[in-house]
Amino acid sequence: MVQIDKRESTDTLQEAVQYLEQRDFKNIKADIEGYDTPKSYSKSGSDIKVTPDIVAERAGIKHYFDISLKSAKPNLLKTKWRFMEVLSRMKKARFKIITTRGHYSFTNRMLEDLNLEKNMIKI
Repeated sequence: MVQIDKRESTDTLQEAVQYLEQRDFKNIKADIEGYDTPKSYSKSGSDIKVTPDIVAERAGIKHYFDISLKSAKPNLLKTKWRFMEVLSRMKKARFKIITTRGHYSFTNRMLEDLNLEKNMIKI
C-alpha cells in the first residue's frame, strides 16, 4: 500500500504480521508499533520513497510483502509493485502480495495491468 493509505489501515497491517508470525517467518520488519521499520528506497532526482510494507525471513530467504488495498493512487501503487518485483529479483528474494476480502478484484486488475504472475495471500 502507498503511504497515503498506510495511515488508515494499520489494522490490516497488524493482521498480516500476525499471519506471517504463525507461518514461521522471522526477523519481521513492519511500519507498526513494536517492530523495526523496513529499509526505504528513494528515487534519485525526486522525493519519492518506496518502503515495503513488511520484510521477513524464512528458511534463509528474504521476503518482501505488500498489502493490496483499494487505493486513490493506483499508478503509484503499480510503480511500487514493479520496483519491488525488480528489487526482489536482484537480491534473490521473494515478493508477495497480501490482500483482504473486498480487495481481490482490485488486486487482480492491478496484477493484470503489470503483467505480474503472482498468487495472492488472502487473509
